[in-house]
Amino acid sequence: MFRKTRLFTPGPTPLAPAAQFAMAAADLHHRTPEFRALYSRVLQQLQSFIGTKNDVVAIAASGTGAMEAAVSNLTSPGDKVLVLTAGKFGERWTSLAKAFGCAVTVVSAPYGETFSLDEVRKNLSPEVRVVFMQATETSTGIRHDISAVAKLLRGSDTLLVVDAITGLGTTHLDVDGDGIDIIIGGSQKALMVPPGMAYLAASQRAWDRMESSKQPRYYFDLRKERKSAAKGESSYTPAVALVAAIGAALDYIASQSNGDVAEGRRKLVANAELCAAMTRAAVQAMGLQLFAPSSPSAAVTAVKAPAGASATDVVKKFKAQFGGILSDGQGEMKGQIFRIAHIGYLDFMDCIAIIAGLEQVLAELTPGAFKLGDGLRAAQQVYRDAAAKKEA
Repeated sequence: MFRKTRLFTPGPTPLAPAAQFAMAAADLHHRTPEFRALYSRVLQQLQSFIGTKNDVVAIAASGTGAMEAAVSNLTSPGDKVLVLTAGKFGERWTSLAKAFGCAVTVVSAPYGETFSLDEVRKNLSPEVRVVFMQATETSTGIRHDISAVAKLLRGSDTLLVVDAITGLGTTHLDVDGDGIDIIIGGSQKALMVPPGMAYLAASQRAWDRMESSKQPRYYFDLRKERKSAAKGESSYTPAVALVAAIGAALDYIASQSNGDVAEGRRKLVANAELCAAMTRAAVQAMGLQLFAPSSPSAAVTAVKAPAGASATDVVKKFKAQFGGILSDGQGEMKGQIFRIAHIGYLDFMDCIAIIAGLEQVLAELTPGAFKLGDGLRAAQQVYRDAAAKKEA
């Protein structure tokens, strides 16, 4: 059978064709009026995509670069910080904070679960300078309650920093209403372009804190980026082609809603939520178990390996048979779970194709566990119910 590679991973994600064309045509110098106009427009569009009035800056780095920037710009050595973690990316906050000499307290939850708000409350004090957390934990498929954590911080001087690298475009986030002080995104997720650019929005409280931070910073000095961005420039050589691609991707998102980026983002989130719901129903109809059933993310569905096979077997066979790329578990979860993403340039047809391919793979790995069509039938019903609800 003829095959073509399809990405169903939580990053990189499938590329929007308009973004690919824009990259190919991005023959611009970054210190010209043409690029300044493009860069200014993209930063304004990113505000709408994030859903904030706060200033946005972009840097040529992966999302981890923006995470490091948040730590180095908001803290001083010895500062007490609180990390909320339930997976590999939450653990990254811990490593980053320790690397910059912070006194780190960790509230953790087992993989596949979210942390207790009571435990968060117990570990908060006026001495805690920053709380670091994820919106969605990509390694396990869990979604955290950002608003509930934000309420615990209301009225305090503690800043809230959220890694929403897979959360933006898959989760409804009230950035300004909740008082998120820094929210972080990455180019290779819901923006549908290749890896290499990170972006973030920072509140005025965050900008004020940066003035008193004693951490060393040079390339990741967000104050310099903000000053340059006000003139339509970046402090250092930007990823010109990626800036052009993000602009094209945001135009595409806006085109789904009569030119409104914010409304296009809402539709993008609704699409992810629906594809995730279809996938959850399908895998359960095939006799599989969800890894994060209590608070599942719309960014990625994590599924426990079927009895008698490993998740690695599922991932390898799916690729060999159909050219589709799923994600294995990370670290100690390798072989125990596989992950299916619903981020960005994926739609109903892609979702159905994933489920159909997964049925074929599992029918061979676990013969007799279900009937072909069980997963597709369950997914179709979810879609039909959602369409009927929308029409009502």
